[in-house]
Amino acid sequence: MTEGGLRLLITRPAEDAEPLARRLRDLGHAPSVEPMLDMVWLDGPAPDLEDVQALLFTSANGVRAFVRRTDRRDRPVYAVGDATARAAREAGFDSVESASGDVYALAALVGERGRPEAGVLLHVAGTTVAGDLSGLLGSKGFAVRREAMYEARPSAVLGRETAAALAEGEIDAVLIFSPRTARSFVRLLRGAGLLDRCRTVDVLCLSPAVAEAARTCDAEQVPWKSVQVAERPEQDSLLALLPGRGRGGA
Repeated sequence: MTEGGLRLLITRPAEDAEPLARRLRDLGHAPSVEPMLDMVWLDGPAPDLEDVQALLFTSANGVRAFVRRTDRRDRPVYAVGDATARAAREAGFDSVESASGDVYALAALVGERGRPEAGVLLHVAGTTVAGDLSGLLGSKGFAVRREAMYEARPSAVLGRETAAALAEGEIDAVLIFSPRTARSFVRLLRGAGLLDRCRTVDVLCLSPAVAEAARTCDAEQVPWKSVQVAERPEQDSLLALLPGRGRGGA
């Protein structure tokens, strides 16, 4: 442990990891970044919004992908969580609502605010999606059109500095935000022969699904010091697991 803080490993894509690293440094921790997914923005035409009543974003990467395709900001936005909603507002959208949760919370929010007869819901997503947002909304009578505008590609190898830090016991905790990231991370740990080094490392997970993915690697148990799960699937809730987070943290 550092003086008054923890040595933390962030596994988020670079675009999300850097702001989080700055925040953790402000809280007195020593973060390092090892992205488990690399974002590849897919080329394509501007989306057709003629029949679209609202946009659905299930990650900030969806917002980033959308604004690369078009300068249109004239449709309401429903975002899965607060960080995604903040990204949409920073991109110039005026009408943004956050579900402050997961795809189930998002579907519930849209069901309360939207009307099936008002038009299609455009879900801007990656080539791989988690959860069945279209099915959840379809059961409420909504028509959902999903357009893949980016691809999240798993990292092929664990970085040299991260591998060395884990081998030397210089990481106190790992922050993991998605099941896919968790699976990628434990796979790379096993490939580097470092699973046993997890005995001194806490893993902080955004949701129970993330925790489940982090616990095993192809049926092999990962011997984490502890597996902790955020109370809600939001970044602030995950950071609340850190010591002292509730006492003056940003």
